[in-house]
Amino acid sequence: MGRGRATVVLIGLSGGTFLYATAEALPIGLLLPMALDLTVSPADVGMLVTAYGAVVMVASVPLTALVRRVPRRPLLSALLAGFVVSNAVTVFASSFAVLLAARMATAATHALFWAVVVPAAAELFRPGLSGRVVAVVFAGGNVALALGVPAGIWLGERAGWRASFLAVAGLGAVVFAVVAALLPSTRPDQGHATRGATPDARRFWLLVAVAVLATAGAIAAYTYVALFVTEHSAMAATSVGAVLLVRGIASVLGILAVGVLVDRSPWLALVATVAVQSLALIGLYTLGHRPAAAVGLIALAGLAFAAFTATLGGLVLQVAPGRSDLAAATVSAAVNVGITAGAFVGGLTLPSHGVHRTVLIGALLSAVALVLALGERRLAHPALTGDAPSESPPTATPALVAPRCADPQLR
Repeated sequence: MGRGRATVVLIGLSGGTFLYATAEALPIGLLLPMALDLTVSPADVGMLVTAYGAVVMVASVPLTALVRRVPRRPLLSALLAGFVVSNAVTVFASSFAVLLAARMATAATHALFWAVVVPAAAELFRPGLSGRVVAVVFAGGNVALALGVPAGIWLGERAGWRASFLAVAGLGAVVFAVVAALLPSTRPDQGHATRGATPDARRFWLLVAVAVLATAGAIAAYTYVALFVTEHSAMAATSVGAVLLVRGIASVLGILAVGVLVDRSPWLALVATVAVQSLALIGLYTLGHRPAAAVGLIALAGLAFAAFTATLGGLVLQVAPGRSDLAAATVSAAVNVGITAGAFVGGLTLPSHGVHRTVLIGALLSAVALVLALGERRLAHPALTGDAPSESPPTATPALVAPRCADPQLR
């Protein structure tokens, strides 16, 4: 496959992550107009986001196992076609029940797309570029949070919420056409990205634990960032959008910058991203009352977390103890468990201890993740501790399917 064609396909796959992240988050910003139009409460519309995440959480691993023999091109084409159709149904939904069903259908394709897109993208280029390729794919999700969601909200506020989902469906049709026409139709058991380059079950499950904790830490702090900015940093409410834009731009830069490091030193990338997130949140807890410091540290935390998600994708291709798509599905579920747990813990902390303490909780969770990430080096280099190298089982598929991971949204 020519490099030019591979690049176009890679951009298309990154466009897919952009659209999925945008579609998932749009109801958050369009909560009130959707509730008014459908004559339901804002809490009901909020349930669209919660239920979406629950489907992704539960369905990622089982669906990936179910379609493990389907070639990449027809599978990804079918998922993107499903995305287009389900969002079109969302546009014309006349009742909340129909809208909920359409959202659940989108979530089901989301669960499988994020598991399959990592190895599919990596197969387009030689193995030494896997980290950078995965970073480009994941960048789509961060661009969605920085630009796609704000643009969708802007359109929805002026032309109605249905126009936002119509635009998403239309862009999805373009991505579908690119993938269906250009993606090689390789079998899922062929190619260098089918299985981990250096499979190691112990390192993989440690990576899953780090994913849960680091994500929970990031989300515990980020969920209530608007309150933090206005109450603790004493900034105007009108400045929240600008702060989030700065964070979004920093996230994109972080995810693109870490790709080369993942290829050269996966362990260093993991430790560095979690360490920077921990330090940024500790700094935000101690210096967040100063507006300039708060903006800079919020952006730094966003950069670190975005780079961390890209690192996870690269490490899956390194240490997956079985099929890389099942491993990617498991890590995706773990990230979404972290999102749910972080938001939940932050919500428990907020009423009794205030928004300042939610940042401290995030920093502490990130610090625990950092300790585990440092332990990953001991597993990667047993000579440091005298341990014998871990041996992967002949087939790790049952091990990957066994845990019942839960999963909401990072992307």
